[in-house]
Amino acid sequence: MKRLLTGTALILLSGCSYFGHKQTVETLHYQCGTMPLTVTLQQGGEATPQVSFLLDGERLTLPQVVSASGVKYSNDTYTFWSKGDRAFIQRGERVIVDDCVLAPM
Repeated sequence: MKRLLTGTALILLSGCSYFGHKQTVETLHYQCGTMPLTVTLQQGGEATPQVSFLLDGERLTLPQVVSASGVKYSNDTYTFWSKGDRAFIQRGERVIVDDCVLAPM
């Protein structure tokens, strides 16, 4: 009986770790000068956090990368970088979308 209870406890505890990795999706709305920008943030689960957004009619999905400050997402061509309620987008080394401010909801 003791082995059965121990086995059941182990199974239940391993199931808890599965449920602890739930993926969340959050939609953020920025105003970048006169251009609105909607960014979808996906995090949690087993995958690397990532953002996706439309830019010039193309859907970009960028994985999170290491950053010294703020939160940075990049696919080596495009970079979305946010810090606090501000953000910008780079193509290569050039900033192409600037002055993004998180819109209050």
